[in-house]
Amino acid sequence: MIAHAQETIDSDKFKSQLQQLQQKFEQQQQEMRESFEKMMRAQQAEIDSLKKQVAATTNIASTHQAVADEEVKDLKDQVAAVSEAQKKQRPNEFNPSIGLVGETVFSYRSRGNDQTGSDRPGGFDVFQRSVELNIAASVDPFAKGYAVINASADSETGEATLGVEEAAIQTTSLPYNLELKAGRFFGEFGKLSYIHDHELPFVNRPLALDQYIGGESRTDGAQLNWLLPTSHYISLTTGFGAGFGGDSPLNNPGSYRRLSGFNYFGRLSTYFDLTPNVQLETGVSGLINPTTQDRGGAILQPDGLATFTENERQVAGADLKISWVPLQNNQYKRFDWGSEFLYSHSKFLEAPSGDPTAPDAFQHFVGSLGAYSYMTYKWHRQWSAGFLFDWVQNPMNHSDETFAYSPYITWATSHWNQLRLQYTHTDHDPMSGLRADDAIYLQWAWIIGAHAHGWQQR
Repeated sequence: MIAHAQETIDSDKFKSQLQQLQQKFEQQQQEMRESFEKMMRAQQAEIDSLKKQVAATTNIASTHQAVADEEVKDLKDQVAAVSEAQKKQRPNEFNPSIGLVGETVFSYRSRGNDQTGSDRPGGFDVFQRSVELNIAASVDPFAKGYAVINASADSETGEATLGVEEAAIQTTSLPYNLELKAGRFFGEFGKLSYIHDHELPFVNRPLALDQYIGGESRTDGAQLNWLLPTSHYISLTTGFGAGFGGDSPLNNPGSYRRLSGFNYFGRLSTYFDLTPNVQLETGVSGLINPTTQDRGGAILQPDGLATFTENERQVAGADLKISWVPLQNNQYKRFDWGSEFLYSHSKFLEAPSGDPTAPDAFQHFVGSLGAYSYMTYKWHRQWSAGFLFDWVQNPMNHSDETFAYSPYITWATSHWNQLRLQYTHTDHDPMSGLRADDAIYLQWAWIIGAHAHGWQQR
């Protein structure tokens, strides 16, 4: 009994010790597991940090390599450019743009020039109005030059007279949006005065421009243009010249030219987008020649006795042009309406007896008005038609008025070849001694090579 009890006590003690050992082992296992997981987390963090460092190092190396590759590419391009420049022929580098423009006018007038005052004969006529040679090129990085050599036929003999119509240098890189032009050029006055005849939308230059400006606004002088630094387009031009007007006589400064002997002109213009398809261009212009010693000489009046000589010349003008140019179809459709109003205010020496030194000679100002307005509609890439209205008062006698009405149609086979048919009815005031007449014109204009006229290619 005693022995059996002793065995029971020893068995319980053994079980207790075994449980303690098992618990201690499990505790050690738990501590080892936690320690291992902690170590794994630390190692993973260290591995992630090393990966980031390696990635950053790789990116820097890639960037440096890309920069190096780009520098090598640029160097190769520079070497290739130098090599190509050495291969080029210098004579070809400096060849200017050259073009030739021809204009022939076939016409029929119902009356002779003794009744119309025209410098062309009445009846049937063929007039090679001009043959222009255009030359233009860059002078250096700071300027460009151009010249227009024109051969116009004499109205009586038909012989062509070669002359320099334009020859000017024009800056290209002045600061503050400035542009300077000097030489012989068409000064900026109005909208059509500085346009060559073959570029007009009709055959003949408007009467007011012929009588007040002298046709084209040619001058020998200098002109400065300033594009104002505003968000809206505003252009201001001012200039001076020894004369002004292609067919206008030069002012006579006498034996010594003072500053008042020059012609001074200017123009302020702007542009508006009224709608995406409609644009408005408008401007004002002015011209003054303060002093001239009998510009153009004495002009005999219709009475055959009195003479006028001009001693001061002033002209003012205002112009506008509205254009409808549809964005989606502008190669086929377009409508233009342009008008210009001019006022001539000049001082004349009038000699009723024909002798400017006679006691009855006196000086006085004569104010005259003139205007033209035209509309042109283009309905096809090659076809357009329009109407021109002309009205002008004689700059020496505002009671002498002339009206002209001219429908026209144009067939432009291309930019370099066009024909225009125009009919013109002209009415003169009876006091002018001229008769009303009708005329039909067929103008054929063509271009070979390059075609540019300086500032007008803006």
